[in-house]
Amino acid sequence: MTDLESAKEASTNKPAPEKAALKEAAPKMAALIESILFLEGEAVDEAGLSKISGLSREAVEQALSILAARYSEEDSGLELSHIGGGIIIAPKKDYWDSLKDRYGKKNENRLSRAAMETLSIIAYSQPVTRSEVEAIRGVQADNMIRLLLEKNLIREMGKKDVPGKPIQYGTTREFLKVFSLGSISDLPKLNESEAERFELKGEY
Repeated sequence: MTDLESAKEASTNKPAPEKAALKEAAPKMAALIESILFLEGEAVDEAGLSKISGLSREAVEQALSILAARYSEEDSGLELSHIGGGIIIAPKKDYWDSLKDRYGKKNENRLSRAAMETLSIIAYSQPVTRSEVEAIRGVQADNMIRLLLEKNLIREMGKKDVPGKPIQYGTTREFLKVFSLGSISDLPKLNESEAERFELKGEY
């Protein structure tokens, strides 16, 4: 049995001797979690990391703490970033300005002004229907919504309980990742005039 296999066993059955083994194997468990986050390339929550690694939630939390401490050192250009309830390895924000021209938000850069406007309305007004988006923008939104769905920046969130049962749209985890948001609550706050612009007038 390898040290890592022993640590997995100890992480789910922890009398005193196993706790010592768990502590001793913590660096290897951190390396395992780091490898998973690197290979996944997408945000993974602690439950997902536990399932993939075979480690207990406690061991995953310990491994993440080790990684966070390691990445906090000045000689590391990485950090653990929390995206939509999951965790991802990302460049530190301090270095992003010098990297984003080459590695930056590809989906965002390819969006037209009209697509960005539609995405903003959906982000701030979700869940929102196509007709509601059109009422706010003042123009048809079919093509923009189709584009945003193809880029996985928005998703269908169900149907509104009104005649015709129109589809409601909201943003995705990919949206959070592209715009470096932990959750929708991290969206920039709107001032009074901006907030009024996103308000619906009447029934749709």
